[in-house]
Amino acid sequence: MMFSSKKKLPEVERVVKANDRDYNEKFQYADNRIHTSKYNVLTFLPINLFEQFQRVANAYFLFLLILQLIPEISSLTWFTTIVPLVLVISMTAVKDATDDYFRHRSDNQVNNRQSEVLINSKLQNEKWMNVKVGDIIKLENNQFVAADLLLLSSSEPHGLCYVETAELDGETNLKVRQALPVTSELGADISSLAKFDGPDTKLMQNSGKTKFKRTSIDRLMNTLVLWIFGFLVCLGIILAIGNSIWESKVGDQFRTFLFWREGEKSSLFSGFLTFWSYVIILNTLVPISLYVSVEVIRLGHSYFINWDRKMYYAAKAMPAEARTTTLNEELGQIEYIFSDKTGTLTQNIMTFKKCSINGRVYAGEVLDDPGQKKEITKKKEATDVPGKSQSERVLHFSDHSLMEAIELGDPKVHEFLRLLALCHTVMSEEDGAGQLVYQVQSPDEGALVTAARNFGFVFKSRTPETITVEELGIPVTYQLLAFLDFNNIRKRMSVIVRNPEGQIKLYSKGADTILFEKLHPSNKDLLSLTSDHLSEFAGEGLRTLAIAYRVLDDKYFKVWQEMLEDANAATTERDERISGLYEEIERDLMLLGATAVEDKLQEGVIETVTSLSLANIKIWILTGDKQETAINIGYACNVLTDAMEAVFVITGNTALEVRQELRKAKENLFGQNTSFSNGHVLNESKQQLELDSGAEEAVTGEYALVINGHSLAHALESDVENDLLELACMCKAVVCCRVTPLQKAQVVELVKKHRNAVTLAIGDGANDVSMIKSAHIGIGISGQEGLQAVLASDYALAQFRYLQRLLLVHGRWSYYRMCKFLCYFFYKNFAFTLVHFWFAFFCGFSAQTVYDQWFITLFNIVYTSLPVLAMGIFDQDVSDQNSMDYPQLYEPGQLNLLFNKRIFFICVAHGIYTSLALFFIPYGSFYNVAGEDGQHIADYQSFAVTMATSLVIVVSVQIALDTSYWTVINHVFIWGSVATYFSILLAMHSNGVFRIFPHQFPFVGNAWHSLSQKFVWLVVLLITVASVMPVVAFRFLKMYLYPSLSDQIRRWQKAQRKERPIRSRRPQTRRSSSRRSGYAFAHQEGYGELITSGKNMRAKNPAPTAGLEKMLYNNTSWIENLCKKTTDMVSGFSHDKTAKL
Repeated sequence: MMFSSKKKLPEVERVVKANDRDYNEKFQYADNRIHTSKYNVLTFLPINLFEQFQRVANAYFLFLLILQLIPEISSLTWFTTIVPLVLVISMTAVKDATDDYFRHRSDNQVNNRQSEVLINSKLQNEKWMNVKVGDIIKLENNQFVAADLLLLSSSEPHGLCYVETAELDGETNLKVRQALPVTSELGADISSLAKFDGPDTKLMQNSGKTKFKRTSIDRLMNTLVLWIFGFLVCLGIILAIGNSIWESKVGDQFRTFLFWREGEKSSLFSGFLTFWSYVIILNTLVPISLYVSVEVIRLGHSYFINWDRKMYYAAKAMPAEARTTTLNEELGQIEYIFSDKTGTLTQNIMTFKKCSINGRVYAGEVLDDPGQKKEITKKKEATDVPGKSQSERVLHFSDHSLMEAIELGDPKVHEFLRLLALCHTVMSEEDGAGQLVYQVQSPDEGALVTAARNFGFVFKSRTPETITVEELGIPVTYQLLAFLDFNNIRKRMSVIVRNPEGQIKLYSKGADTILFEKLHPSNKDLLSLTSDHLSEFAGEGLRTLAIAYRVLDDKYFKVWQEMLEDANAATTERDERISGLYEEIERDLMLLGATAVEDKLQEGVIETVTSLSLANIKIWILTGDKQETAINIGYACNVLTDAMEAVFVITGNTALEVRQELRKAKENLFGQNTSFSNGHVLNESKQQLELDSGAEEAVTGEYALVINGHSLAHALESDVENDLLELACMCKAVVCCRVTPLQKAQVVELVKKHRNAVTLAIGDGANDVSMIKSAHIGIGISGQEGLQAVLASDYALAQFRYLQRLLLVHGRWSYYRMCKFLCYFFYKNFAFTLVHFWFAFFCGFSAQTVYDQWFITLFNIVYTSLPVLAMGIFDQDVSDQNSMDYPQLYEPGQLNLLFNKRIFFICVAHGIYTSLALFFIPYGSFYNVAGEDGQHIADYQSFAVTMATSLVIVVSVQIALDTSYWTVINHVFIWGSVATYFSILLAMHSNGVFRIFPHQFPFVGNAWHSLSQKFVWLVVLLITVASVMPVVAFRFLKMYLYPSLSDQIRRWQKAQRKERPIRSRRPQTRRSSSRRSGYAFAHQEGYGELITSGKNMRAKNPAPTAGLEKMLYNNTSWIENLCKKTTDMVSGFSHDKTAKL
């Protein structure tokens, strides 16, 4: 038992006894309490300290603190290290504790939701966290579900239940579930059985583990700290050797003076002690204040993100939120964005925008929001648009010519709208106020039925045998004779109805590429005209459907219906026979026109995608939607464009097929044997092509890759993933459709592992959590689909469009500021510290400090801390508007140009040069020199004050040169720090302080004496000029001979207009060789049989069936087909998703 508890074995089956907790407890199933937090009260301190001391710098400073506690080797007091170390660790611990507190609070919010559980034969209120596997739970309409459940019974007919999974995947369209036949009659209420709880639920299984994220600069700083420590050790060894030599050659002459006994202290032991003494003295090469400053700067950047009013979504009062303070600069280095579609790029609101009827285009906008109830008042006519209330969510159609055609009785227009009102799977019911409420299985159908309603053809009700439509105020009942359901192969649906005049008609809608092949030859001219309209619609990113009908002969239909009944009763090849009969009757159709529906994008998506593409950021769409829908949205938001050379579609069903398609696509990508069909590449050749790692640079033109989830599963196998990655990274855009949450994370991990690029994942649903956790940066959209994505994210935004400002402004500025901060910090500390190294050669390697001990303590904490913080927090090279207008400015962060190992060595060289000037200029100047009063001034204390004063002035002038954006705070901090230095210097060297602390402040009166000498100020000026002028000359020549883009923009910025140029939507250009279909239809197979079986309809007022011709379906066939053919339906509810029943 001890060993088995360490690793839980995978379950092959789960045995559960309903309403029997004692029996189920012996299997030790997980409880329903969720834990997304990292710590508790007992584990916080040890785990947090362990995480913090994983930082090399923290461990380094702890080691120095131990050394400083040894009096034989320490020339500095221990508090100079322990105070800043404790400060850094405490600040970080408080931040981590605060973050985890909010995780605990969100966990408690979910865990404490109430449910009704059957306990001891009666329903009792119970918290969701106390629900056990096997409990029977009563659910009500619009209730949240926080476990995976098995539906037992429902108040709907035949145990049906409609589920909204918006909080799981962002989808607001309803999914149907049916209870088991043996339990469906248990009661009139909705009851269910808890099947998987807590960490065993699908949501938690796919969420992945919370990972400790570090930026690339953090990782580089760890490496640099190790290098600096190695450099420090080398310096210590050199000085230790020098001490041993000096002790053996010169030091013995001082032993009598120092009261040493002969042989008491050998030169080797002296060198050993000197080594550790210099390790302590030179530790300021990487002071602890570096990490304090980094945390403060990151905190400031986070507040800027939170306070940015341009990322505040007023409609829902949602500001942007930086949920972590450790990743800000990495926002300026993003190379790949992995985005969800539904709820992230789109609003999942369908808008009926245009239609083509009998060769004429009608344009306008009729809104349909599937997340809202579709309601109309029975007393009002549907065509009375101005009279409808706001709550009905019906908008004006701007093209009034369509309204005129309806009023004039145009038969083609009437037939077109009649088809929209008849050919669908929408269910209607009346609420208590006498209003119609539409329940839609797909938002596309909701938009089309709502459009027909808005133009006077109102779908009122249906039975298994009839459909009732109110046509311009007149109720008309059609006999439903057959329903030819949609599937992904047919890409169309049809209904066969008999109108009151006795005429039988087939109405069909579907993909234009499929339906046009079924048209009667007499439609040739209309087909050409409608094709042009569809190309126009597709070019605008609209989702299109072709609309056609056929008048059927009674005798022909009866024969066909008998054949269909036989096919339905067949035990072998049933599906094939039914499909053949569908093909038989869906021919010689008469074209009516086409519809164009917009899957409404989030505001600003197109501009954001275009701008991020100009910033050389590649955008990959990872979605669970169908291929056609994903491609259509890709075109709508400019991730895919008609100007692309090719869009490669990978649909292989085996690993071999996928590999061949990927390699064939790579051949075509280099222009070999390229063949196009409707904008997609056909894979004809089986030849394989291996590409080296530099192949990406050889690609000319823009390409895109589309791959479905089934093919992706094979492509992610170890022997195929390299082919996938090579092709995908050579494409400008990638669309992965029908992918699972786990596959989303796997794609992100694949790019992270092999491309060494910074990745960002953005999503709004619980199915995006795993992807968000896997990426370097995770962003949650705080929309209406729940908070799972936000809770798992590093940053929360209300809209996708704010991503542009987050990256191009805040991300770029954070990276720019952090890099300037690090360059300056390493420079000033090498300049400050290495003076001790040069001084060692003149003090007998005695580990004596060249500065006053208080100056060493206060230099990084007081004298130079605030100016560098001001630069790190407020500095900017160009304005936020120019950062948005010129996305190419983002490129230095992607290439890591502003701070890398090369830049680090340049900063070190600059610091070494400054330290040489700081030491040897005053050394040479003070050598054998007398002051103005004739007294000798070349004493140690005057020398130390001159160097300290020169150092403060030099680094202050240097940061003034480094500052690009001046604020009042910069002026106060820089010049105030210089003034503070002189104030403290004069105070510490005063007689009053000496009298109080005679042993702590020995430099009594030296400051007044030294600074009153003109000679000293000339030395300070000479050091400043010698240190700064080479930098000024280099920067001047570089700016005018080799200016960067930011240099040019900064030069033009004052003359540039503040007004941002108006960005027009990119014109859609189409290749003349082919027409791209805009077909996309978010529908699932099986609803036709569900409707005609009547199992989803209440039997309150059964309609008469005498004389009606109807199809005879097997009573269970519809649900069998639904389960068999719909691969993306899940049997249970995932953890904490919205279940609207």
